Amino acid sequence: MPATFTINVNGQNRTVTVNNPAMPLLWVLRDLLNLTGTKYGCGQNGCGACTVIANNQAIRSCITEIQSVAGQNIITIEGLSPTASHPAQLAWVTFQVPQCGYCQSGQLMSVAASILAGNHGANIAAQVHNICICGTYSRIQQAISTL
Repeated sequence: MPATFTINVNGQNRTVTVNNPAMPLLWVLRDLLNLTGTKYGCGQNGCGACTVIANNQAIRSCITEIQSVAGQNIITIEGLSPTASHPAQLAWVTFQVPQCGYCQSGQLMSVAASILAGNHGANIAAQVHNICICGTYSRIQQAISTL
């Protein structure tokens, strides 16, 4: 049975109708709202490519049901900074973090959520558990150390 939910995505209330209220937020963002910066990786809460911020907390959108975030404020990579001037984005550019770039939106969202929680440097690094297949961990760590 179709269900309708309203979520605030990147500062805008968005209403979506889904056939299954357990539909993962990832597919709502990508397929219904056309916000494709959030990536599908493992689909099992392991890699972090799908990380977004919900009510100032990093969440894995691949396992988060739309019904569980109804009414919440969601930030995707598209809404992190309209001018790409978030401190994490600037650090990523300075240290040329991405190789293929696939996982980087999730990496950035995990870091941004940690910053929102008041963390800096090593405390951020201790909280970010995203996987990067390209292995740019040394550059990710360098970028995080400046935050």
